[in-house]
Amino acid sequence: MNLEEYSKERLWQLLVDVVHASVMYPTHKAYVRDSILPQKPAVSAMELAERLSMPLGEALVILEELAEAKKNQATPT
Repeated sequence: MNLEEYSKERLWQLLVDVVHASVMYPTHKAYVRDSILPQKPAVSAMELAERLSMPLGEALVILEELAEAKKNQATPT
């Protein structure tokens, strides 16, 4: 395995795949969306990871996906 072959985009996709395989991912994502973000919209990934005792990578993926979903809802179709 040649690590130089992996671009940032490829590594991000690998992280997303790993996070999506986590048993707690759907529960964590729903909790962040429904409970944490309404109270603290600017929560950092580090704070989220510490608060929910989850890996930083999972927090990054969840925040990115929820931000993307919010942006897509705001964009008229």
